[in-house]
Amino acid sequence: MVTKGKSAESPGIESIDIQVSTYMRGAEFGDAQIKEMMTRELRQRLTEAQAEGRPLRVYCGYDVTAPDLHLGHTITMHKLRQFQDFGHDVTFLIGTFTTLIGDPSDRDEARAMALVEQVKKNAETYAEQAFKILDRKKTSVRYNYDWLSKLTFADVISMASYFTVQQFLVRDRLRNRYEKNDPIWLRELLYPLAQGYDAVSLKTDVQIGATEQLFNLMAGRRLQEAFGQKPQVCITFPVLVGTDGVERMSKSRGNYIGIAEPPEDIYGKTMSIPDGIVMQYFELLTDVPDKELQEFKRQLESGANPMTIKKRLARELVAQYYGAKEAQQAEEHFEKTVQKKEIPDEIQEYKISGAVVLSRLLLDAGLAASRSEAGRLIQQGAVTIDGNKATDMNQTVNKGVTIKCGKRRYLKTT
Repeated sequence: MVTKGKSAESPGIESIDIQVSTYMRGAEFGDAQIKEMMTRELRQRLTEAQAEGRPLRVYCGYDVTAPDLHLGHTITMHKLRQFQDFGHDVTFLIGTFTTLIGDPSDRDEARAMALVEQVKKNAETYAEQAFKILDRKKTSVRYNYDWLSKLTFADVISMASYFTVQQFLVRDRLRNRYEKNDPIWLRELLYPLAQGYDAVSLKTDVQIGATEQLFNLMAGRRLQEAFGQKPQVCITFPVLVGTDGVERMSKSRGNYIGIAEPPEDIYGKTMSIPDGIVMQYFELLTDVPDKELQEFKRQLESGANPMTIKKRLARELVAQYYGAKEAQQAEEHFEKTVQKKEIPDEIQEYKISGAVVLSRLLLDAGLAASRSEAGRLIQQGAVTIDGNKATDMNQTVNKGVTIKCGKRRYLKTT
């Protein structure tokens, strides 16, 4: 659904300065020198590609730990789309092999090894959801099981010879676990080798990823050099904070906004985010021009009511995935049900055969991602039954009641 104003048949049509500024917007490396180096290398690579008359090869990899994508995943997808719009070749890489290992970059504990069947199931949904952002006709979808599963033990030993254990243990999360004597599984140390070899196999010019994955992306540069390739440019972006304004966006934490959720849910959840992270959402998730963002920031700093700016953000996000008409309808729904506290004209009906446990009903009807999330919503007083606050996740619900979950969702049992 996402469309952009810029389009190019080759990377030379738009100026290199504009491209660099576009791609680096919101980039964060945690190290000023690395950011300066990568910006310089990106400019050089674009200049060389233009002289050679070829597009850059750009990719980002996604481990399929869950079946649905949320806004946190889309930060890098928007960057891939920007590269597409400037005429470059983009690969959407699904980590059907690396998911089985488990990336320790974002974990303070070992991630359980994924099941092959679950990985395959999740992978089936990823690309289709990604095409809400990426241009289907210009996207190459690849699966790293295709090449990583064919490596021999000798291949792995050879790649491992380019790294030391000390290089791995300087990473904060692994170092903390090491100092606490918590288990660090050997397979976790092999993860950067696997991700690094993706860059070798794809012969990439640019890899996009999360700031916390910078070590893995740099491992790709090292392996590319070892295989006689020019090392890729790495561009990394911060992890998106969830709707609670504290923890990283995660479906398991219940602080997520899914890109496949109904328009009114995307709008309503966006309106619930703390004022302090509105500008981060604008910068990382939209293509609103920098000049406008500077004006929004000025208004917020001067004490203006953030409601208008937040509504603009909510409209932008809904429009990206559904269109302008749906965004307007979602705004009208929000104003009616939240601001004016009116019951919507149309309420979702859910048929039950008899008395059902409330937390199970919220899960089965799609009002909560899990029973634990349902329990949190009930505990927070966000669930009402016929206007009365629910108090127990195990209480039973009968036919003919109206349930309100959060500020936006209504459900009538029949």
